[in-house]
Amino acid sequence: MKIRKISLFSETIFAEAGENSEQVIVRVAAAGIIANPFSGRFVRDLSELFELGGELGTGLMEQALPHLPNPAVSYGKAALVGVNGDLEHGHALLHPKLGKAMREPIGGGEALIPSAAKVGAAGATLDVPLGHKDDAWSFAHFDAMPVCVPDSPRPDEIMMVVALADGGRPNARVGTERMVK
Repeated sequence: MKIRKISLFSETIFAEAGENSEQVIVRVAAAGIIANPFSGRFVRDLSELFELGGELGTGLMEQALPHLPNPAVSYGKAALVGVNGDLEHGHALLHPKLGKAMREPIGGGEALIPSAAKVGAAGATLDVPLGHKDDAWSFAHFDAMPVCVPDSPRPDEIMMVVALADGGRPNARVGTERMVK
């Protein structure tokens, strides 16, 4: 794997909608920018990217977790593929090996890890979806963390991001009670 760089992001949210949050929420994300081994060509067997996703995910989690002051409650993953790659390259990084790399260091995770992938130019914003790690129906934890690395991904690269949060949306007023019938 050819890693060009890793970028870290952290945000601490104290208030929303003009009101202090009942809980201070911390979100962290780690973005790894790697060379896309399949850039510019169609390849059916993307299993090399499965392995890279797990390996890169382990390293990104090691970078992100020390910046989260409380246990992870929400998680998410996303990939931004440079314009010489294709959408499936991002999904091959995100599935099927990255989940284990994210769940093990946080002590589990019963719910699916929300994910997104897209193709874009360097500097595009990637909205990393977040959801509760154990309760897929916790509406108050449906969220997203925007991540942007101004010079990434270059056309022959992929930016993969893991994101964690120690709470749901600040001052959530939608989804505090189950809305499923």
